[in-house]
Amino acid sequence: MPADKNTDQALFSFVFRLLGLVILALALVLAVLDITRSITASSLILTSLGDAWAGFNPVSFEAAKEAVTTALHPAMWESVIAFILMLPSWFVFCLLAMVLLWLGRKKSSRFGRFASR
Repeated sequence: MPADKNTDQALFSFVFRLLGLVILALALVLAVLDITRSITASSLILTSLGDAWAGFNPVSFEAAKEAVTTALHPAMWESVIAFILMLPSWFVFCLLAMVLLWLGRKKSSRFGRFASR
């Protein structure tokens, strides 16, 4: 039984939107944590993605670092991935959520909103 293209597209769109909303909620939680820490410390505190990842699961952080440096190139970790890991965690998750929400957006009609078809 062949799958309908519109059904597959609607399913992927739904999955992208759902993941985007969950990740956006995570970004909001991480932003609130940074704001709370900043208020209590009376100075700006931004938790980087690398610090959050290493604090949450240090074993997977070291495994990812080892995998990238051995499989690709050590300079890949030092230049590209280290830059991404230095960004605030809420910012990275917010960008990822926006990309997923954009991928899962509903396609607009070729016709106008009030046009007759």
